[in-house]
Amino acid sequence: MVTGLGNSGALIAAAFAVLESGGDGTDVGLVAAARTVPLVVLLLVGGAVADRLPRHRVMVAANALNCVSQGLFAVLVITGEARLWQMAVLSALGGTGHAFFAPAAEGMVLASVRGEQAGRAFAVFRMGVNGASIGGAALGGALIAAFGPGWVLAVDAAAFALAGALRAFLDLGGMPERAPGGGLLGDLRDGWREVAGRPWLWAIVVQFSVVNAVVAAAEAVYGPQVAEEHLGGARPWGLALAAYGAGTVLGGLLMVRWKPRRILLAGTLCVFPLALPSAALAVPVPVAWLIAAMFATGVTLEVFGVAWMTALHQEVPEEKFSRVSAYDWLGSIALVPLATAAAGPVEALVGRPAALWGCSALVVLLTAAVLCVPDVRNLSRRGALSASGAPVASGGSGTPGAPVVAPGGQPTVKAPSGGTGEGADSPS
Repeated sequence: MVTGLGNSGALIAAAFAVLESGGDGTDVGLVAAARTVPLVVLLLVGGAVADRLPRHRVMVAANALNCVSQGLFAVLVITGEARLWQMAVLSALGGTGHAFFAPAAEGMVLASVRGEQAGRAFAVFRMGVNGASIGGAALGGALIAAFGPGWVLAVDAAAFALAGALRAFLDLGGMPERAPGGGLLGDLRDGWREVAGRPWLWAIVVQFSVVNAVVAAAEAVYGPQVAEEHLGGARPWGLALAAYGAGTVLGGLLMVRWKPRRILLAGTLCVFPLALPSAALAVPVPVAWLIAAMFATGVTLEVFGVAWMTALHQEVPEEKFSRVSAYDWLGSIALVPLATAAAGPVEALVGRPAALWGCSALVVLLTAAVLCVPDVRNLSRRGALSASGAPVASGGSGTPGAPVVAPGGQPTVKAPSGGTGEGADSPS
């Protein structure tokens, strides 16, 4: 949460640092892409490393790299010596650190929770992460206006240093032991078998690879344009984004109390409202209606997020959490740069309203397609009771210990979860 608070403001600060150095929108995009490319390329390696080494040490090393890169970025901006290539290189180092941090963090969170209270724990965790992200963005904007982007980057570097120091002293005596793997490539193949052998898992990862991409295009490219031309500028658009953040907090509070039996069915049904913001921008509706749509989206998407973490926690063996998380992260972000780059040409070809309606249609169609996967509809919370009071068997890839046939016909054994998938940011 400490790094989330600093990092949310730093992402805004990096964009303004490029602009203050004389760059334009293209330069801002290049620096953002420089962060994304190593993140995409190295995620799978980061997941395999996090399943081979103590996860908190991987996180500390990633925090150290991010602290150094952000600190250098801050010094260059404050002294007025920042060049575009330097900012791109330092952003790439930040993306490299995140590629190792994210799978390790998700595996750490999933492995630290046990028993019936997993869903509630994930809901509380996600509320903290979302709250830090919202607060960091708001605080970062205010600090940039008051002191400039360089000092916000310096605060982010300090946040990474503090977070790394705190993680270095974690007591991990209760964490389960993991057997050493059989090599990096072997670990990656093993992680792929875990994903491909579970239809519910790969179906939702594929779904969100497209859903995240079109939502990013709608909100990062089309949304500001619609706000500028029809809604009154940046202020109402900022209110709409804040409403989404408030919705995620309410969704987290809901999931602290609600424990749906069919966890993925409930979660996937809550993805449909993600089509609302694009549709609202396509019309466009008045600001109040857009704010309501964004708020509802935040609530329902948080329900999905907690359900997704609960399913990973229940179904994936603990020693493979980080590898599976890395494939999840890769699917979630791989198409985002392509979608945002293609948003302008698509708008020129078909018009902005048609492009936005297309975004909404893809969300609805892909979510409906995922509901056709039996495992998505039937995966049940382990230990849940049917209406008659009898225990409900877990759906999905089978009951604990049942063989799962992976690609190539080689079965893998889905070991029972010990009550132990960042969950914060996953599709997901």
